[in-house]
Amino acid sequence: MRDLLDYRSEFPILEHTTYLINHSLAAMPRQAEQRLAEYARMWRERGIRAWGEGWWTTPMTVGDQVGRIVGAPPGSTVMHQNVAVAEAVVLSCFFPIDPARNRIVYERGNFPSVRYLYQAQPGLEVVVCEEREAGAIVDAIDERTLLVPISHVLFKTAEIQDVEPIVRRAHEVGAHVILDCYQSAGIVPLDVTALGVDFAVGGSVKWLCGGPGNGWLYVRPDLAERLEPTFTGWQAHEAPFGFEEEMRYTTGAARFLTGTPNVPAHYAATAGYDLIEEIGVERIRANSLRQTQLLMDLADRAGFDVRSPRTAERRGGTVTVHVPEFPAVHRELAGRQILCDFRPDAGIRLGPHFFTSDDELELAIDQIGEIVETGAYERHLGAVAEH
Repeated sequence: MRDLLDYRSEFPILEHTTYLINHSLAAMPRQAEQRLAEYARMWRERGIRAWGEGWWTTPMTVGDQVGRIVGAPPGSTVMHQNVAVAEAVVLSCFFPIDPARNRIVYERGNFPSVRYLYQAQPGLEVVVCEEREAGAIVDAIDERTLLVPISHVLFKTAEIQDVEPIVRRAHEVGAHVILDCYQSAGIVPLDVTALGVDFAVGGSVKWLCGGPGNGWLYVRPDLAERLEPTFTGWQAHEAPFGFEEEMRYTTGAARFLTGTPNVPAHYAATAGYDLIEEIGVERIRANSLRQTQLLMDLADRAGFDVRSPRTAERRGGTVTVHVPEFPAVHRELAGRQILCDFRPDAGIRLGPHFFTSDDELELAIDQIGEIVETGAYERHLGAVAEH
């Protein structure tokens, strides 16, 4: 078994940066470049024949690889451009909206993109719950509820949510749960089958190391056989190359596809998925818990306010550290080749992955302390305000 730090050679950007932004855009695996070159070679040499030699089926074959990582059976996960598109496809299954079941029970801590989707739909009532109020989401779910989009791990604080009681209550009243796994897949062990969620969505720019353009959608197999999305396209047809004028849905999650697939993105993604599968999420999680605890210990020693859960079982892969003028501190860190990010009302987010060294974590916290103590961030205050 390879030592985790041996994988550093697989990520070229680590040669010249301290890369702690894997919760936003994970470092690119070296093999991704080769996979994209293979895509280009096929286009150059095989031309139109490439569709029949693997291109056409990438949403399903690559989706199955994601499925293995998140506990989904074969044929239940497909690739989409992003989560907003995936959730729009799910929502389209319920058009026209029944006025007696038109509520979306939503939590404020979700990534806002999906909220825009639901708020834009006529006939839907979006009920926003505070995720920190115990039982607020469960209490809000009733017979008027259509969908409950929730996050497995909250993006600002990296708090892991207790999904089971939400799923249980939703199913009691005939509602459906969409679990957003963007901040958990690849860093927190996850089994969508065991959780019993109706749908799960996620992307690959974060812990899966798969790059942009690689959203994914899991559909519970029994639902996939009876729901009919109205946001659809020819990949969802039973005989797409028959060019029929009427839709006949194919089977499984493939009926939740739309138009021509994003083939180059799928090629690039598999390099990261291969590494996640090789190492195993359980091993990645164990290392993540150790390093996020180390980050919190270092932050405590430096006198910083930690805005992420202290309890291991409630903590995802990111530690959020709050210091004065943190947007300007972040800008100074970037100038020193320490790559992280920040979120309003939260702080600086630090996201180590399996290839991160402990020395890098110590460096990051030391540099934050030095920047705050010396006032080096002050030269960025105007620029941050303008931005």
